Amino acid sequence: MNEGKVDEAVVTNGPSASQAPFQFSANPTLEDIRSLQSAFAAERDWGKYHQPRNLLLALVGEVGELAELFQWREEAPEGLPGWSPLEREALADELSDVLIYLVALANKCHVDLPTTALRKIEKNRLKYPAKRVYGSSKKYTEYQE
Repeated sequence: MNEGKVDEAVVTNGPSASQAPFQFSANPTLEDIRSLQSAFAAERDWGKYHQPRNLLLALVGEVGELAELFQWREEAPEGLPGWSPLEREALADELSDVLIYLVALANKCHVDLPTTALRKIEKNRLKYPAKRVYGSSKKYTEYQE
């Protein structure tokens, strides 16, 4: 890859980006990513290696690689001002690896991530009522009576 050229999707909402709130693109969907990843693995006959345990361990490894990008750095505000285009590209690559393995694991475990994510947000809404927890980072067990 040419080190001087970085995919423009990687650097959106960086230091030179507009002040518009960040949004994901509408496409591809999680289903698109699931389908593409499944086809990618099938074309290589990797299904025998892509079992839940192996995918989980790969996911943990990728989270570790993601954490390395933040290790020993100062805290950075939203948008990561001060990160170079190459650092932002590395971040995007590692986040993508995490997403791909997460989607592959959900696929092998037959978990519909979009539906269950919405259900989990609703469970969290009940655990953490806004009026009760506003501005606090305490765990929900500290709010139960």
